[in-house]
Amino acid sequence: MKEKENLQMKGILLTLLGGILWGFCGSCGQFLFQYKEVTSGWLVPFRLTLAGFLILVLLGCKDRGNVLKVWREREGRRDILIFSIFGMMLCQYSYFTTIQYSNAGTATVLQYTGPALILVYLCLKERKRPKAYELAALFCSMFGTFILATHGNVSELAIPAKALLWGMLSAVTLVIYTLQPARLMRKYSTLLTLGWGMLLGGLVLMLLKHPWTLHPVIDHQTVLAMTFIVLFGTICAFYFYLTGVKLVGASSASMLACIEPVAATVISVVWLKVRFLPVDLLGFVFVLSTVFIISWNQKKEETVREGKRRLLHG
Repeated sequence: MKEKENLQMKGILLTLLGGILWGFCGSCGQFLFQYKEVTSGWLVPFRLTLAGFLILVLLGCKDRGNVLKVWREREGRRDILIFSIFGMMLCQYSYFTTIQYSNAGTATVLQYTGPALILVYLCLKERKRPKAYELAALFCSMFGTFILATHGNVSELAIPAKALLWGMLSAVTLVIYTLQPARLMRKYSTLLTLGWGMLLGGLVLMLLKHPWTLHPVIDHQTVLAMTFIVLFGTICAFYFYLTGVKLVGASSASMLACIEPVAATVISVVWLKVRFLPVDLLGFVFVLSTVFIISWNQKKEETVREGKRRLLHG
């Protein structure tokens, strides 16, 4: 019993740490955009390519024979290419572009409308009527986004139109990023899927954006920020979060991961002097409540199903 509690606490701490690192990663990106003439077309290709390469090297040192196994069957090749381009690359590029046009806190919260979109997609795919809590989550997500975008004034936007459009795209691509690689992660492991997804997504974005033709300010601060983004905000953050998911479960991890937009917002205010109005925070609360509504109810449904399973099997 004590060991189980220790593992649970370890999972909670790792999940929180992963979320905080993601939040800090977004703020580091905002710092580079504001002060070092960096663009998302320069940052994201290098971030994904370097992080993916390092993950695959680490996996290769541990088990060299399995690093290339995803390429040995046609379905694996097809799925990893789709995930790399339409999941990993588009999700990360749209997220950092939203930061470029707004700030890390707003971009992260806009992306958190993704879980509500996932519910809509699953209801349409399975041709089922949405449950009461799913409708409540969708309303909170839409209302929170409306508050963030307009501050309640429908005649004008409170954030740049480009930020809103890229933020909504990041939420849509989060749906692909979350659902599409399910088979890959079951068959080939999560880290292997992420490694190839990042490397290929980064290389494709390199070809599209030609970041070597851009000339941001390269100094010790830029190098330090990029090092943090690649090592801690990407590799360590994913590893901590995924380990936490295994220990506490996906539903609990989803709620704990809400520390990410909180961390991004706090860091933006303290470090980068971003100003948020009370109405912005209200929008944040409505969007983030979506995650709690979905995760809490799904956890209850899992508990009920587990109870029924135990009754059936004595």
